[in-house]
Amino acid sequence: MRSFFARRALRAISKRYGYDTSYLEYMLKQSPAAFFDFVPLTKAMAHREVVPVDASFAAKIAGAMTEDCGPCVQLTIDMALEAGMPKDQIEAVLRRDTGAMNADTALGFAFAAAVVSRAARTDQHREAVRGRWGEKGVIDLAMALQMGRLFPMLEGALGYAKECRRVTVDGQQVDVVKRAA
Repeated sequence: MRSFFARRALRAISKRYGYDTSYLEYMLKQSPAAFFDFVPLTKAMAHREVVPVDASFAAKIAGAMTEDCGPCVQLTIDMALEAGMPKDQIEAVLRRDTGAMNADTALGFAFAAAVVSRAARTDQHREAVRGRWGEKGVIDLAMALQMGRLFPMLEGALGYAKECRRVTVDGQQVDVVKRAA
């Protein structure tokens, strides 16, 4: 019975976002126990106590861009738009254009980019986050970053990350800059 409702939920997500959930359907079919152990993590994806939407999604998008070349980044973009992140801020993150980012987006992105690249300045970015939003802010952004990476990594590990595609923000194609120049 649980599997029936899970398949319905996956189809609804697929239809709503135009996102291929076949890797999750595979997981559900082959190992329902693993699938249902994984499901609670989706609640963690929505965790945000103190950081603004822009900072949180800047970190999630940065994480998805690290692990993916299109579909999961697109899903994160669509969710960011739904959550109210301004289109221009999403585009700035995709282009890694910190000059076009507002302060919250820039800080969320800088922290995430430093963590994924293991940059020497990671501690400085963490302290800047701590200074603005406190300890909960560091936790919020750390979770946002890792949750942004989780689904693309799972999809790739299961052998389903075969599609690369251009991403769009509100119907407009945006060139993604994968790494800083």
